Amino acid sequence: MQKYKFAAVFMILVQIIGAASADVAGVPTVTDGDSLRFGDARVRLFGIDAPESKQTCERDGVMWLCGQEAVKSLRELVAGQSVVCDERNKDRYGRIVAVCVLPDGRDIGTVMVLSGLALDYAQYSNGMYKAAENEAREAGRGMWSGYFVKPWEWRRKK
Repeated sequence: MQKYKFAAVFMILVQIIGAASADVAGVPTVTDGDSLRFGDARVRLFGIDAPESKQTCERDGVMWLCGQEAVKSLRELVAGQSVVCDERNKDRYGRIVAVCVLPDGRDIGTVMVLSGLALDYAQYSNGMYKAAENEAREAGRGMWSGYFVKPWEWRRKK
């Protein structure tokens, strides 16, 4: 009998610990190309940097709203789906920095970088999204279809 009580307690602990590993979950709203909001919880996607909402890029000599395109792409990607985010840390603005996944298991950061609408933020990611960035660059997707200023450089100039 004691063995079964231990097993029951162990299973409960496993469920609690498993639930705790998903620090934020639910249907988010998109605040920009690399940020989500779950009620009061603000989440910055770990390891990527998307162009700012007001940022423009150039393609074939024509300016386009790459920042707005990143927001639109992220909105379409999460569109009413329940997202699970695993917190890595908090940033200086108090936002949760997390790896977030869709119900089908895809990492949202990977999808955004593969689309060419976000970059691997190597200073924080340790190159986690570098392969996806290389693929987007080689295919000429998103920002890689023309000229752009890296989002962190664009912010520094503003």
